[in-house]
Amino acid sequence: MTDILKINAADNVAVAIVPQKAGAQVNIDGKSIQLLQDIPAGHKIALQDFAEGENVIKYGYPIGHATKAVPAGSWMNENNIKTNLAGLLDYTYNPTSVSLDIPQEQRTFKGYRRANGEVGIRNEIWIVPTVGCVNGIANQLAERLRAETQGKGVDAIVAFPHNYGCSQLGDDHENTKKILRDMVLHPNAGAVLVVGLGCENNQPDVFEQFCGDYNKDRVRFMVSQKIEGDEVEYGMQLLRELYEKAKTDVRVDVPISELRIGLKCGGSDGFSGITANPLLGVFSDYLIAQGGTTVLTEVPEMFGAETILMNRCENKELFDQTVHLINDFKEYFLSHGEPVGENPSPGNKAGGISTLEEKALGCTQKCGKAYVSGVMPYGERLQVKGLSLLSAPGNDLVAATALASSGCHMVLFTTGRGTPFGTYVPTMKISTNTALATNKPMWIDFNAGTIVENEPIDQVCKRFIDYVISVASGEQVNNEKKGYREIAIFKTGVTL
Repeated sequence: MTDILKINAADNVAVAIVPQKAGAQVNIDGKSIQLLQDIPAGHKIALQDFAEGENVIKYGYPIGHATKAVPAGSWMNENNIKTNLAGLLDYTYNPTSVSLDIPQEQRTFKGYRRANGEVGIRNEIWIVPTVGCVNGIANQLAERLRAETQGKGVDAIVAFPHNYGCSQLGDDHENTKKILRDMVLHPNAGAVLVVGLGCENNQPDVFEQFCGDYNKDRVRFMVSQKIEGDEVEYGMQLLRELYEKAKTDVRVDVPISELRIGLKCGGSDGFSGITANPLLGVFSDYLIAQGGTTVLTEVPEMFGAETILMNRCENKELFDQTVHLINDFKEYFLSHGEPVGENPSPGNKAGGISTLEEKALGCTQKCGKAYVSGVMPYGERLQVKGLSLLSAPGNDLVAATALASSGCHMVLFTTGRGTPFGTYVPTMKISTNTALATNKPMWIDFNAGTIVENEPIDQVCKRFIDYVISVASGEQVNNEKKGYREIAIFKTGVTL
């Protein structure tokens, strides 16, 4: 294992793989540099003398500029680096050629084939409220059905409370309708009970029409104010009927070309762009080469690396859509008086990420090298295979919910700091470093930290592919085992 890593030949900083002590001599590119400070693991070391305003290069791209003169051997962090991002940009389409050159494999997973031809990787019963006012009813229904069935016959019985569905206008109201509709139609649900109140903005009868051509045999609607007597008893009658149907579903062999996988990171650190995110990139390219689908979101965390994605668009139309994706989100920031580049969290900075460009250049590695085949507005469902970009913010819960709502069967979530949460599809946590995997085995499902411990990434990816297929075939990840499952909807506009 190397102690210090220079990622790209053009870089003028390197990354400490293990903590470094002040006074130590390090050799990079045949040049000896004395460290002037202690450097924590995952953090950057100046490989040259920086003048004030000079660009700092990592991953072969600028990640910001030095805010003052910084001598070689210094610790480069948010105290001496500042983002170059500001405002909207004009972009030019400079398409790049992509060749994955990955052999076809006839691999399968055990999934549930739905009546409309879609495939799920779970067979669960979901209780979905149209409005937050009935969250208590939804929770009670789920608890009672779990107690009655002892959890047998289906993979899970879950209520998904939320705070929305009323006092919303315009796009804010539409966001809620879209996410809830996407849940009703999601193939991981073997049956869904939609619980409404009756007086909410998200009117149950209008929402039912909004759901379109749903499977009326597996989706039922209940409007609590219209029920005479105990709405919980009425809801239990509906759930019992749904349960009897869902429990007959069985897993069958399905080609992995049917898999739809969301790509997400959170609690990122200085290893994210070295281990776990590149691992997801190799996996994404593999799955796409097999005819499968991956989705990248967290649009603000594309800022600074967006041209890499734009130039991988299959055509000019997709390029134009990606430009809108980026600039629309920048305008959203600016319309609220917020700068576009102030993204890294305190945890990101403590882990070695100093600017949004640095975060983005690591973040976007999750989607590998494949062409961009689709660009999706928030709340829309997948229409094409291959790699798609999805409009959603970087917030972990909101972005993961958006990925699930696009139709992804599971979310692959890389993290350097760790997090226990899960959205309404399996949310697999991949650690960027071995220390996190060792310390939080109840959170972390797969350790990518071995990549800096001399395990070749191709070998790690083979193990990872096997694991993803096992999870798609029914093996639970930690958020499922713990019951950590929730949704978060993108809030925008006023609340009445």
